[in-house]
Amino acid sequence: MEYAEAVVIGAGPAGLACAAGMRELGLAVTILEKSDAVGSVWRRHYDRLHLHTDRAHSGLPGLAMPRSNPKYPSRAQVVQYLEQYATHFGLQPEFGQNVQAVRRAGVAWRVDAGPRSWTASVVVVATGWADFPNLPSWPGTGEFQGEILHSSRYRNPQPYVGRRVLVVGFGNSGGEIALDLAEAKVKVKVALAVRGPVQILPRDLLGFPILSWAIAEQRLPARVADFLNAPAIRLAVGSIEKLGLRRASKGPRRMVEEDGRVPLLDVGTVARIRDGSILVRGGIDHFTREGVVFSDGRAESYDAVVLATGFCPDLRALLPDARGVLDERGLPLTTGQVTNEPGLFFCGLIVSPTGQLREIGIESQRIARLAHGQVAQVRAAEAPVLA
Repeated sequence: MEYAEAVVIGAGPAGLACAAGMRELGLAVTILEKSDAVGSVWRRHYDRLHLHTDRAHSGLPGLAMPRSNPKYPSRAQVVQYLEQYATHFGLQPEFGQNVQAVRRAGVAWRVDAGPRSWTASVVVVATGWADFPNLPSWPGTGEFQGEILHSSRYRNPQPYVGRRVLVVGFGNSGGEIALDLAEAKVKVKVALAVRGPVQILPRDLLGFPILSWAIAEQRLPARVADFLNAPAIRLAVGSIEKLGLRRASKGPRRMVEEDGRVPLLDVGTVARIRDGSILVRGGIDHFTREGVVFSDGRAESYDAVVLATGFCPDLRALLPDARGVLDERGLPLTTGQVTNEPGLFFCGLIVSPTGQLREIGIESQRIARLAHGQVAQVRAAEAPVLA
């Protein structure tokens, strides 16, 4: 059994930021990462990906993103930044450590990763979303002769040159993957399956990143912020009803806060829908051998279907003994805050309207302070025994 004052599970942005914050306060921190590098999820994202939040609001505490990076850094630049961040704070994760379970061990926690185990006063779960792809199923899926893959496995248009591809889902991954396919040098026939009403935001509004507007209005009630922004957003995005899309009755901020759904931050998808490069279809009713039948009865043939259907983190297997910290789906009830289990924290596992990386930075600083207090309490409780 190995000992650390704090164990952080995951060496992505959330894990690195939490570890750096706790180390700055003098805690002995061990980072456990199942892959062989920091930022492993960012290394697997599709090639085209750029941050949807601007550089100025996407840096982690203690080290800003390089000013040499563009306003919206690329996937590769984010990976490079995370490597720099780990080096800057002297963070050396234990790689190849796949944590199977975290259990209470008296006033501490026991973290099991294969043949190795750690005990710690504090455990931070910073595993992110990517290990839990949401894979919906429809009647006839097993009969389909083409390829079905989740968006987390999509890299670039090359395998789909000259093919017919259906992208399912109208979130940021779905919108950008459809755009990537539509702009391939060799023609790819692309359609987007959009089941319900949507909200679309410009990445920049009136010359400022849309995130800046969200931050400036974060103290306003969601309904008020959505009401104030609606005219400018409609002007920037234009009519979407003529494109076969339905505008959601809930504004973007309410959609995030109430439903955990992130509106599409448009980086060119709407323009490609307008010019016919991307076709819009409704929800899927069922699959056939050759393709799909949509909810309106339209049948079309496809060679591949990309499921941009998001992720559903379920942490119940990781935390089999924890009580009052997860909801019925296995999602944390809160992140960046004290939980029902002393010494157990989550970071970056709830969607934020003001930017995920920015929220991770805020949460990590708060967790560092709370963890420092928790370790001090455990030390005080153990002092009489040691004496």
